[in-house]
Amino acid sequence: MTDSPTQKTHIAQTLLSRAHSPESTATQFTEKIKQRPLYLRPTESTATDNRSRRRLHRLRKKEYFLKHQKPRPLSAREKRESGLHDLPKDECKYAIFKGLHELWVEYMHEILDLKPGARAGPVSALVHGSKLVSADYHGAEIEVVRSSCAGRVGVKGIVVRDTKFTFVLVTEGDEMKTIPKEQTIFKFTVPLPASAKGEQDQKESAVEWAKPLVFELHGSQFENRPVDRANKKFKWRNIDYL
Repeated sequence: MTDSPTQKTHIAQTLLSRAHSPESTATQFTEKIKQRPLYLRPTESTATDNRSRRRLHRLRKKEYFLKHQKPRPLSAREKRESGLHDLPKDECKYAIFKGLHELWVEYMHEILDLKPGARAGPVSALVHGSKLVSADYHGAEIEVVRSSCAGRVGVKGIVVRDTKFTFVLVTEGDEMKTIPKEQTIFKFTVPLPASAKGEQDQKESAVEWAKPLVFELHGSQFENRPVDRANKKFKWRNIDYL
């Protein structure tokens, strides 16, 4: 049998023996080094592990982005192809949109402070002009009073679509009319509510207050969408008479 190889002395014990006695060296090595747990660093990752970690990070980031991403709005071409804004001809009846016009009249009463219980005052351009400019005219019954095209004068109907450059109307004959806003002046009326008429009859003559409120709308200065008018600041401009 061959002799077993001698055990290799620990390097820490060798260093301690240079500064301390053999008894002190053995005690310190046993208590402070040999019996103390040794914390090892984790094994260094390989190139494959790094690629997997980066790939997992990209997938998680993409998943988070797709989860919180808002849907892309439809383009104008996609809206036309899908028929999103198409109005079925069999449903474009004047009698159907008559109810929408009644709701619009109540909406205008709120804008002009004509609702029962509200502080009734004179309707003026300075006070109510900005409200009328930013109002929604879907359901309004308008009439063309002046236009650069004489064939459009006299056309009257309920607004079923208010685009940036046109009004789409349904006439009493159940016909669809697209009227450009440019170089066109429209007229619409707002009848007074019954309660407002009763209060005003006590102050003024009944003949005078029986008349509805009549407004003119200059289409050339109204070329914007309803959603854009809601936040648009009102500015006074010169009027080009037709």
